[in-house]
Amino acid sequence: MKVVYDPDKDILQIAFMEMTIEETAQIAPGLVLDYDVDGNVIGLELKKASEKMDNPYAVSYLVGEANVEKPQPNGKD
Repeated sequence: MKVVYDPDKDILQIAFMEMTIEETAQIAPGLVLDYDVDGNVIGLELKKASEKMDNPYAVSYLVGEANVEKPQPNGKD
């Protein structure tokens, strides 16, 4: 996984896999998903990141239990 923050453009990019991006789709204002040739999500881009994050310069990586209590999209698990 690679995380890049561009302060000049105020964009945070997270690449889950080093693959060729075949398609992108904006799924919410300022949130873009990147897809591989098979339609799998391989990355995301957050525009105006400094307005949507506490600190786009800080990254923490934790291993632990996922938050499964949050609402799921369209009632899916």
